[in-house]
Amino acid sequence: MGTHVIRMPDIGEGIAHVELVEWFVAVGDMVSEDQVLADVMTDKATVEIPSSVHGKVVALGGKPGEVMAVGAELIRIEVEGSGNHRDPQPEVSQPEVEAAEPVTPAAEIATPHAAASATSQPAAAATPPIDGQRPLASPAVRKRAWDAGIDLHTVSGSGPAGRIVHADLDALIEGAATRSSPTAQGPQRNLEQQRIPVIGMRRKIAQRMQEANAQVAHFSYVEEIDVTALEDLRAHLNRRWGESRGRLTLLPLLIRAMVVALRDFPQINAHYDDQEQVITRFGAVHVGVATQSDNGLMVPVLRHAEATDLWACAHEIGRLASAARGGKASREELSGSTITLTSLGALGGIASTPVINRPEVAIVGVNRIVERPVVFNGQIVVRKMMNLSSSFDHRVVDGMDAAQFIQAVRGLLEQPATLFLE
Repeated sequence: MGTHVIRMPDIGEGIAHVELVEWFVAVGDMVSEDQVLADVMTDKATVEIPSSVHGKVVALGGKPGEVMAVGAELIRIEVEGSGNHRDPQPEVSQPEVEAAEPVTPAAEIATPHAAASATSQPAAAATPPIDGQRPLASPAVRKRAWDAGIDLHTVSGSGPAGRIVHADLDALIEGAATRSSPTAQGPQRNLEQQRIPVIGMRRKIAQRMQEANAQVAHFSYVEEIDVTALEDLRAHLNRRWGESRGRLTLLPLLIRAMVVALRDFPQINAHYDDQEQVITRFGAVHVGVATQSDNGLMVPVLRHAEATDLWACAHEIGRLASAARGGKASREELSGSTITLTSLGALGGIASTPVINRPEVAIVGVNRIVERPVVFNGQIVVRKMMNLSSSFDHRVVDGMDAAQFIQAVRGLLEQPATLFLE
């Protein structure tokens, strides 16, 4: 038997360090070739690290949340044959000593689960989590525990190396139900405090929001738009071509309005380089579409919106959103936007103050559509109204330019035929 060491791969784009987000294996697990071992995160995307060999995990090279250099030792796997690693220390003849002592240097790569997995225990025995350590569990188990109000630190795992599995949650939930009084009022939730490390996508979001607020001179502009005619047009297009071309949401029409308006406001379709003090204006319009996922807010990019028709735009928005929510969006699909569109849909509220997606200089925020009485052609009538809440970088975009840009978008949306005039 030998030891095979897998090191943090070079993911490209000049990236020297990545964050270890999630382990999908534990010490003592058997892994097969191409099985996903861990998720790591760059500045732009989450990347899966597969195994290149078949064997048994003997040591992990870090904990979730740690930032690791490219080339650092990620995992050690015991394999048939000689492997690719030679331990400088002499081999110990006693098998029990080898199993009890992790390979050196222990402080760098061994985890608390190594000793636990090396101890001979019945397969069904539950292993309580070690104080101060993140319990081993899959993302699905973590989500289920969160929804049920269960602190995983209090759960004994019956899986390999103390990994918490669904059966452990089943036993805990069934036991709680048995102990509950028939007259108990409402579901019982764990009221203990929880310490949740800010890692992975949530850490990246926090860093970017902090940097944006610290470095960008934000100002927001809110305008009310009558979208009655626009919604009538959308309904007509869906009745006429919905089945053959796909149904349109409001977003493709909004993007079309932004593309047309940006022709007269190139300073808004731009990036600002803080370090070089250089503004780059773009001819092409690459729209970042803010998308909520289970891992947090992501911004996949609709490229060349200026050359995309409504249905192609709708299809690409759907594809990108699905990829982002499923954690399958590539680095290329999550980078390169020149302006961002954000919407909370039915939860959009009356107004908002969206945060600019640096190094862009503008973001357009969509609030919800509501029907309410307004004065229209001298009469009080019910119209469909919507606010646009947009933010701009005042270092690059003057207030007058921002207002005129949004007024141009408003005019296009209120007279939707003009969206298609060249």
